[in-house]
Amino acid sequence: MKTRLLIVTMVLLFSGLFKAEAQTLESKYGLDSAKTILNASLYIEMVKQGNYKEALTGWRYVYKNAPAYQKSTYINGVKIMEGLYRATKNDKYIDTLMMVYDNRIKYFGKDRKYSTGWILGRKGGDLFQYREKDIPSVKEAYAMMKKSIEMQGLNAEAKVIANTMEASKVLVQNNQIEAEEVIDNYLLFMDMAKKQMDAETDPAKKDNINNARLNVEQIFFAAGVADCETLSNIFTSKFHANNNDLVLINKILRMLNRQECEDGALYAEVAERKYELDPNADAAHNLAKMFIKKKEFDKSKEYLVKSIELETDADIKADLHFKLATILLMQGKYSDAKSNALKAAKYRANWGQPYLLIGKAYAAYSKNYGSSPLEKQAVYWVAVDKFAKAKALDPDCSEEARELITTYSKYFPRKEEAFFEGIKEGDTYKVGDWINESTKARLTE
Repeated sequence: MKTRLLIVTMVLLFSGLFKAEAQTLESKYGLDSAKTILNASLYIEMVKQGNYKEALTGWRYVYKNAPAYQKSTYINGVKIMEGLYRATKNDKYIDTLMMVYDNRIKYFGKDRKYSTGWILGRKGGDLFQYREKDIPSVKEAYAMMKKSIEMQGLNAEAKVIANTMEASKVLVQNNQIEAEEVIDNYLLFMDMAKKQMDAETDPAKKDNINNARLNVEQIFFAAGVADCETLSNIFTSKFHANNNDLVLINKILRMLNRQECEDGALYAEVAERKYELDPNADAAHNLAKMFIKKKEFDKSKEYLVKSIELETDADIKADLHFKLATILLMQGKYSDAKSNALKAAKYRANWGQPYLLIGKAYAAYSKNYGSSPLEKQAVYWVAVDKFAKAKALDPDCSEEARELITTYSKYFPRKEEAFFEGIKEGDTYKVGDWINESTKARLTE
């Protein structure tokens, strides 16, 4: 009796398993698996040949009767609909294209790499591309792409980001969104690009990210919301109504800094308010930039020194020391300029600009050094040494360094003058004072 009961139980169990498997096969292949496979193989061959019209019948059968059969149903569906639209300009194919994306989300939206967020980005991008003249469609596409970027985060495609920026430009120019929304998009996308660049190690991929960043900037500037007057009009009343809001204050300062609007009335108000609320390195730096723009260099130096004291990021510290060195050079404080330039170079390896600045400081001081013409001209030897060091360290400086080397080499001492001082070509020569550098004599005819 027990044996018979066990056999019956096993039969029922396996029949249940077989039924479940049959239902799974049915849901994937549809009611007629042979017909599904045949239609799929026929339409795929037509797609490969670019014959989208002939591919349509077989594809439609698979799409309607076996929607969970293959992800390629939807990949090829996009190709077919786009191909037919290009050939006919019939809007019905764009409507179908949107349904293709919707069904891909329904049946394959949980794909690990090409998830719902990714698919939404492609759907929105295609809707924007094919209906960019239709403002309601642009608004719909824009919402899709914004959702895609929110879902994908740093994995959002560069093309989707660029399309979203372009759509926001179209919408703001048609009074469908506020200028501030375009600014928020721009700041978000630039932050994303920076994070992507920092995380990426492949040089080719870094170039792609940088190209996308440049594309976003170009679109943003073309949107017409980036000039100083427009930014002031957008943010002045907002700031006056919320002058304790550090999030708003930081956003305003970022935009004004990017557009070099440091000499405007709004910048002064916002920068000073930030320093009152949060007197950190960034706040001091903002005030320094404002005073630089106003050519109030003593005040700018004061805030640069404060910013340097408070700053912990080595790369930013390098920039601050270099700005301070530049002001000191302009004021003829050559020794202090050199000191800050060397600190800038210490905080950022292989940076040539500080050495160009030191060379310029040496050259500018030459008229004050020594008593004889040769002593004054000898200072150009150490100046050129610094230009050469900048050129060797930093390819970005090479062109300017070459020009400076050519310019100041013309002022080297002449052989005749050096002869009377007992100096020969190649001799070691010490330039004293605050310069305190040894060099090799180089003489002209």
